[in-house]
Amino acid sequence: MSILVGKETRLIVQGITGREGGFHAQQMLEYGTPLVGGVTPGRGGSDFHRVPVFDSMAEAVEQTGANTSIIFVPPPFAGDAIIEAAAAGIGLVICITEGVPTIDTLRAVRYIRGTKTQLIGPNCPGVMTPGEAKVGIMPSSSFRDGHVGVISRSGTLTYEVVDMVRLAGLGISTCVGIGGDPVIGTTFVDVLKEFKDDDDTEAILLVGEIGGSDEEVAAAYIQAEVRKPVYAFISGRSAPPGKRMGHAGAIISGKFGTPQGKVDAFLAAGVPVAETLPDVVQMAKHGARDGRPPR
Repeated sequence: MSILVGKETRLIVQGITGREGGFHAQQMLEYGTPLVGGVTPGRGGSDFHRVPVFDSMAEAVEQTGANTSIIFVPPPFAGDAIIEAAAAGIGLVICITEGVPTIDTLRAVRYIRGTKTQLIGPNCPGVMTPGEAKVGIMPSSSFRDGHVGVISRSGTLTYEVVDMVRLAGLGISTCVGIGGDPVIGTTFVDVLKEFKDDDDTEAILLVGEIGGSDEEVAAAYIQAEVRKPVYAFISGRSAPPGKRMGHAGAIISGKFGTPQGKVDAFLAAGVPVAETLPDVVQMAKHGARDGRPPR
């Protein structure tokens, strides 16, 4: 069992003939992800490594029965690409594109609220269920299958933590990079709901960042609803107060978004918070070894 992506995934790559889209489409194909088509307007009728290319998402879905798309189109067009995928009936849209204008993301998120589509991203590394499907840009060599679910706002830290999990002798059920932009389609709570009901996920690692209030909201949800062990790490805890940070989502408003505020919220919810990324992996390892009871 897995969440979001797996053996049932039928994937379309939007922007498959571009440099980034083509490179990662090939990587996903080599991993064994069920890639059934690509979309590049004006390139319909061609193919990419024997994968058919279509002019539109509507045509691609009609011809292939796709249920998932991944977006690599340039930032000015990514918002429209999300809306096009949702309008075509895609159930899961993963937007990798970085630098999407916030107003375009807002427009896309508002549109999909009236559809069956779930959006992950933008500016995210994607989703991976080891041994079943890679729908993103994560290095597959860092993964092994197992029973630890990972949710992360940071792309780079996602790669690091799953590799540490592998080196610790554990494995991943599903890894979800939700993205770090101020406006995203899927939150920590959305993924926690999925992991909570996933029989293959026995523990959850949550990697948060300074800025926003998503971690505080997640802590409240964990305390109320999640009975599986959850371990957290908050990056940016050493950031100097008042210093402008480069990350788009690193916005602190009053008491919300501060690293200590996030740590305090998790601790109050009974979630251990690690000082370093290796520490959070060791927490999960010791919890599995010691048979830590459900929360």
